[in-house]
Amino acid sequence: MVVTHNLHSDIQEILITAEEIQKRVAELGEAISRDYEGKDPLLVGVLRGAAIFLADLIRHITIPVSYDFVAISSYGADTKTTGIVRIIKDLDESIQSRHVIIVEDIVDTGLTLNYILKMVKARNPASVRVCALLDKPARRKVEVEIHYLGFTIPDVFVVGYGLDFAQHYRNLPYVGVLRPEIYAGG
Repeated sequence: MVVTHNLHSDIQEILITAEEIQKRVAELGEAISRDYEGKDPLLVGVLRGAAIFLADLIRHITIPVSYDFVAISSYGADTKTTGIVRIIKDLDESIQSRHVIIVEDIVDTGLTLNYILKMVKARNPASVRVCALLDKPARRKVEVEIHYLGFTIPDVFVVGYGLDFAQHYRNLPYVGVLRPEIYAGG
């Protein structure tokens, strides 16, 4: 892996600008506020990728809300999912009878999200919905419903705004396509 000192130069193209992201996150926050009026939802962020998205999203929600995190691994240091999902950090809060919104950075194959949905539903919440920044339907192996969606993207390897490659690029303010030679090791 070659990561340069200027992360921006590793980006082939900007797919979604910082301004587009902020505008859409505000719209998602408004929709959640409207849909959950009087319900005090619990947002469950999927670490690490969704942390930045969740932080911005929660600032646009105008009703009482709380949040928690889960950490799930299905990628390791690779660019493709292994298909094996494991919990690294479980919820700290009880979700029984709570309205839960799972906040995900990207829905790719659907395997990780499907696993999280089964885990959450087994704990008897009042309701469960999904809010995802990005959807990449071309790679879907398991169908999952996304109730609040930021953007649908093509089948390209993206980084930025929380998404990473080998723990780098999360701090970019936009979503960009990583140059293939970076993740191909050349």
